Amino acid sequence: MPKTSATPPFPRCIPSELFGAIGLTAKELERVQKLIFVPRSVKKGERLFRHGQPFQDIYAVRSGGFKSCIRSSQGREQVIGFHLPGDLLGLQGIASERHTCEVSAIEDAEVCTMPFEHVESLARELPSVQHLFYQWMSNEILRESQAIIMLGSLRAEGRVAAFLLNLLERLKALGYSGSELVLGMTRADIGSYLGLKLETVSRVFSKLSTSQLISVDNRNVRVLRHEALVELATPQPL
Repeated sequence: MPKTSATPPFPRCIPSELFGAIGLTAKELERVQKLIFVPRSVKKGERLFRHGQPFQDIYAVRSGGFKSCIRSSQGREQVIGFHLPGDLLGLQGIASERHTCEVSAIEDAEVCTMPFEHVESLARELPSVQHLFYQWMSNEILRESQAIIMLGSLRAEGRVAAFLLNLLERLKALGYSGSELVLGMTRADIGSYLGLKLETVSRVFSKLSTSQLISVDNRNVRVLRHEALVELATPQPL
């Protein structure tokens, strides 16, 4: 992922364009800002929250990147998601009132902390805010569903191709390049997320580079043949 030294276009901790677009008045915008958008910096490697921690807040990623993980009874870490600016974190804690995974920063990052009790209060009072948060939550569910389909229907090369294309698409929506990125996560984390061994991930990157579908320079990746990568990432009919 790109190193986001500059603040990306969304979300800001005062997302006036977004909330203005759904019809909030200036007074309502000010109230939203004061109640639910509190900026917080998170250093690389720092945990935002832990498994089992009481649920109080949800978070919007403002800059940088995060990974979410669960741990086995033997302490083995399993990566279940990577999160970019605009993503929401902590939604899984709503049902049980405790977080069911841990989330940590994979690079220096910033989030907007949103106390859930304030979010609930504003959502009841302002239907447009409620609708917006429903949209955010729906996007998170859709992304998880797409990841399940990818893992269940693609071979190693297809999983890596789909992973890169998904990151590029999400970053392009934030105003970044649609053909190159800097991976903020390690190859081991990518393997954990994709259900592949570290050596398999390294082999696939080398194969895609040798085939000139991508170029790789450490963590810098550039897509050279987009359509070929899309074909690899497309499940084949049985």
